[in-house]
Amino acid sequence: MEERRDTIHPYLIECVAEAARVAAGVEPDRLDAASGCGDWDVRTLVNHWVAYTGDGMEHRAHRAPLPEELAARDFTAESDWADRYAKQLDRALAAWSDPAVWEGEVDLGFASQPAPEVAALLWAELVLHGWDVARATGQEFRVSDGAAALLLHVVDKNAVLYRQYEGFADPVPLPDDAPVYARALALSGRDPRP
Repeated sequence: MEERRDTIHPYLIECVAEAARVAAGVEPDRLDAASGCGDWDVRTLVNHWVAYTGDGMEHRAHRAPLPEELAARDFTAESDWADRYAKQLDRALAAWSDPAVWEGEVDLGFASQPAPEVAALLWAELVLHGWDVARATGQEFRVSDGAAALLLHVVDKNAVLYRQYEGFADPVPLPDDAPVYARALALSGRDPRP
């Protein structure tokens, strides 16, 4: 599967809507609970998710780094954070809707990558951390079969590198006939089993 606008953008649209739905379902009393992502509580996980997939996705489209104050911000301190996140996701989606944004390279600070590869990584972070937030708050992050196949492709392509930087844990063993979405989650070090 080649990373191109036509193979990623439809799933970006799909998963932005799903992320907004999951964010709206996070109850304030769950924010201080364990997230299942290392020693992060749900608040820390949500703030990372919001910063890097909402603001970060828009900034990358514009070839700009994410400002440090956004990376360190407690978005959840605002009672309407989920609504604000949904609006920011819409702005990020609008930025990536411009075909010109998919051309050329994106400077990540430590390296440059083709824009479609960066979009795929940002999208995978949206889905993977969306799944983490959903799991930690008693919800489900739903994806289509096509999105699941893309996720498996992106995770498989980047898993070795992400493990070197502790972005992914060791893969979770699953049966060979496990669904594609479950296999993608497991390859990223998440345990999709109930």
